[in-house]
Amino acid sequence: MIQALIFFSEGTKGKVYDINGGRTVSKRLFEMGFNKGQEVEVIKNDTGPLVVGLNGSRVAVGRGMALKILLNPVF
Repeated sequence: MIQALIFFSEGTKGKVYDINGGRTVSKRLFEMGFNKGQEVEVIKNDTGPLVVGLNGSRVAVGRGMALKILLNPVF
């Protein structure tokens, strides 16, 4: 079931399915490493920006931008 990144709880993993945004947002997220098929793990999702593990690094993503990142859960 495909959901936006913001709805994933801490410790869950997913693969990037799509970026639901315009050219500028898609380019920025692509440059940060959010490519289709890339696996991400949610490290922090409470108040403020989300922190995700991506390519062995931690990346902070604003809540508005996290709504545009669609993930397919990995079990």
